[in-house]
Amino acid sequence: MTMGDDRKTNQILRLLFWESTIRCNLSCAHCRRIDDNDTACQDLTTVQAKRLIDQLADVGAEQPFMPILVFSGGEPLCREDLFELVGYARSLDIRAALATNGTLVDSATARRIKDSDIARVSVSLDGATADIHDKLRQLQGSFDQALAGIKCLGAEEVPFQINITLTKNNAHQIEDIYELSKSLGAVAVHIFMLVPVGCGQVLAETDMLSPEQYEDMLVKICRLDARGEIEIKVTCGPHYERVLRQRGLHQTLRAGGGPHGAAPGAHPHGEPTRGCLAGMGVIFVAHQGDVFPCGYLPVKCGNVMQEGLKDIWYNSADLARMRDTDALEGKCGYCGYRRICSGCRARAFSVNGNYMAEEPFCAYVPPEANV
Repeated sequence: MTMGDDRKTNQILRLLFWESTIRCNLSCAHCRRIDDNDTACQDLTTVQAKRLIDQLADVGAEQPFMPILVFSGGEPLCREDLFELVGYARSLDIRAALATNGTLVDSATARRIKDSDIARVSVSLDGATADIHDKLRQLQGSFDQALAGIKCLGAEEVPFQINITLTKNNAHQIEDIYELSKSLGAVAVHIFMLVPVGCGQVLAETDMLSPEQYEDMLVKICRLDARGEIEIKVTCGPHYERVLRQRGLHQTLRAGGGPHGAAPGAHPHGEPTRGCLAGMGVIFVAHQGDVFPCGYLPVKCGNVMQEGLKDIWYNSADLARMRDTDALEGKCGYCGYRRICSGCRARAFSVNGNYMAEEPFCAYVPPEANV
């Protein structure tokens, strides 16, 4: 297939999340991983990983800017050639970010991260206290280890953000985590709404917030966001963009009224202000090269060692379908906020087996439903 110029112009890849290794030193209850450490032999080799980075650079060459490459996992610090690959990406003008659980970050590692010019590091804290965090991480002491890693990053002046996955287990600590993040010197707090995939499928049966609880949490997050003290981003909670607009805060918080009001492309991770980005501004490459719209939506769109990233990004039928907000089904299909929200396609798939179905964890009832 050939790529139309209009599709190249209108479809900008902002972030590529790469599961650089399936290996991890933790076994978190809410992890999106399906494979385990035994399949690490299928991780892309150094040569193959550089081919992936070359392919990403090829896509970026046809855009106004290069995408951000997020080294994720598993735990990327388990990969011995990590810093070699970061350096290779930087040689092609691709900015790199690192997603880690923080437990393997010591002073020497923090220095290597600083010297490698990684734009930002995200560290996961799933509670403001050890008992809450360690329960989800399923390793006693992991909270203290993560805090020690964060302090090492701070000592090297490496920009870092705190990631938290909200569940019934930790939702009551959302403001405490916000305050902890500020006290640690984080540049941002990214709040992930649980998607029932991988290990999270089991957790969802007991700890998944209800649609009404999600709505309440989004309102609470909106109030924290309105303080303008630190960048807040909600991931896998696309209806947050609706909540902001309903409260008249979108323009204030996203267009210059706060410390994170710069243009979307200026953010170290390059996110535009939109809801679900699966296959829109982001894409996920699994440890063996398979490509998915995001890390939580197990719809295979190709493999970078076979079709190549450029062909997949521009020509995948699944990606093209999910980019069409007019094709959304259920209440998402007629919701007035569908173009800035579109609902979480991964949660729709996990519940209905159809990634175009309505968002199952959204309590909002569009007024259009009564028309």
